Amino acid sequence: MKKIAIFGVGLIGGSLALCFKGKPGLHVIGYSNNPNSIPKYLKYGVVDEATTSIEDAAIDADFIFLCVPVGMLEFYLQRLHDMKLKAGCIITDVGSTKNSIVQFSETLQQKGVYFIGGHPMAGKEKSGVEAATLHLFENAFYVLTPSKHVPDDAYDKLVELLNMTKAQIVRIDPHKHDEIVGAISHLPHIIAVALVNQISRYNNSNDLYQLLAAGGFRDITRIASSEPVIWRDILLHNKTIILELLKDWNSEIANFIQLLNDDNGDGIEQEFIRAGAFRSMLPERRKGIIESQYEIYVDVPDEPGIIGRITTKLGDHRVNLSNIQVIENRMDDPGVLRLSFREEVDMEKAVELLKEMDCLIQFI
Repeated sequence: MKKIAIFGVGLIGGSLALCFKGKPGLHVIGYSNNPNSIPKYLKYGVVDEATTSIEDAAIDADFIFLCVPVGMLEFYLQRLHDMKLKAGCIITDVGSTKNSIVQFSETLQQKGVYFIGGHPMAGKEKSGVEAATLHLFENAFYVLTPSKHVPDDAYDKLVELLNMTKAQIVRIDPHKHDEIVGAISHLPHIIAVALVNQISRYNNSNDLYQLLAAGGFRDITRIASSEPVIWRDILLHNKTIILELLKDWNSEIANFIQLLNDDNGDGIEQEFIRAGAFRSMLPERRKGIIESQYEIYVDVPDEPGIIGRITTKLGDHRVNLSNIQVIENRMDDPGVLRLSFREEVDMEKAVELLKEMDCLIQFI
């Protein structure tokens, strides 16, 4: 029987546990430093047992998943290093920065115990063990960043286990991981926060900014509402790369400033063409590091009862609609109704049903 220890059984840790729990030859134990979390882990059935003892969770474990905030990873790695772990034990994490933690693990090498950095690029807006799901990682990228000291057989064992998540495993150098993720996730979060704070300052003297930002602006800046403490730690752990990315970003903005100063309409047009061409090559609605929004915009005729007919149609076919919004300002929105869903399967079913009603549908 192989023992899998999950440190931090929230959305990510709980979803991993669900992928392993009940499989032949696997026993899943959840750890939390909060005694109030233990009953929840058991209530939701994500683990076989749960404990507040690091030793009970880690000793004799074949795999240890550190599903804790980035700022706590070094603490737990140090604690594990001070224990006598099972020979062949593989420790991994789920943090979105990899180079710093891999380097730290190199200073704590314990004979026969291996650390392999990990980053499942999946998530959703809800957090906590209550939001854990068996399908969270399905078709998502799951990045692994083993150091040169990790033998191939240890890496292969972790890959074999993670195949149960149905994720697509990608092996990459930890520094290169941080460069890429910094550009496609960390930098956009900074930009969103800065943009929202800029508009907030304008709103201090004219509250029309807040009123008219209810449509597209709110959508494109939703990641500005991310958890502050978590993002503080992420950005500080990827500081060097983030600073270089911000310099490049300043160059992009400086380019637009120059184009506007020069009244260079052709240049502005080319920037939009270039951006549109690259964006059109990005995979549509695939799970990525910034969680997908399962939303559609629906153009419907302005007639009595149309919203009721739509919701009734979806309800009759057991489509779980999480939110519906009537668009008042259509400046940035391609429809008059915005329908939101928690799962992609519900969105796809809704699209089929709405097409039967001759509704015009667009994805964001």
